[in-house]
Amino acid sequence: MLNIKGLNQYYGESHTLWDLDLTVAEGECLCVMGRNGVGKTTLLKAIMGLLPVASGSIEFQGRDLARKPAEERARAGIGYVPQGREIFPLLTVEENLETGLQARADRSRKIPERIHELFPVLHDMRHRRGGDLSGGQQQQLAIGRALALDPKLLILDEPTEGIQPNIVDMIARVIKTLNREEGLTILLVEQKLPFTRAVADHFAILDRGSKVAEGGVNELDDELVKKYLTV
Repeated sequence: MLNIKGLNQYYGESHTLWDLDLTVAEGECLCVMGRNGVGKTTLLKAIMGLLPVASGSIEFQGRDLARKPAEERARAGIGYVPQGREIFPLLTVEENLETGLQARADRSRKIPERIHELFPVLHDMRHRRGGDLSGGQQQQLAIGRALALDPKLLILDEPTEGIQPNIVDMIARVIKTLNREEGLTILLVEQKLPFTRAVADHFAILDRGSKVAEGGVNELDDELVKKYLTV
């Protein structure tokens, strides 16, 4: 579904992504891992068109999006949950969800009931301002907003960061439901090993902007963890 080849990206004079190749197959859940500062978030922002790339291709369902604007990538069916959630604090929960409808291919303006089934708190608090929600509730809102555009690929950047354990468990269940039962393709960045092992099929490890390891999540052994993930 997503095929990245030879991706290079710079921040000023700093070369952040080096000839990066990454493939996400339809229906899989792939977790990108690595220590802080190795290029994980940069990669996701490059996929979404939020950062320019110097060279390389980003093919989504056979179409190269590397030079397309961010809104066109959303319309192509890529939902994005950024690090830090970035919900609109002054808009209500319902209004936040409605912003996700703007990129729907079918132009529907109705919030899917499935979002409220997955995250009942969003229905209960639909008239509350996003900024009044707890961190865990805001994360549910950010995921719900991405799901509102009916994505073919869902990208999540550290969905468990700063979230209480019970909400982490709930998000894990939602990801597994979306991926394994409903067939939604998922690409995520995650630091927590137990969470990764619970939800992902495959992993890819970045180090200094390059992919240094990949495989089935059952191949994520102690040697790789110690070499590339342990702080």
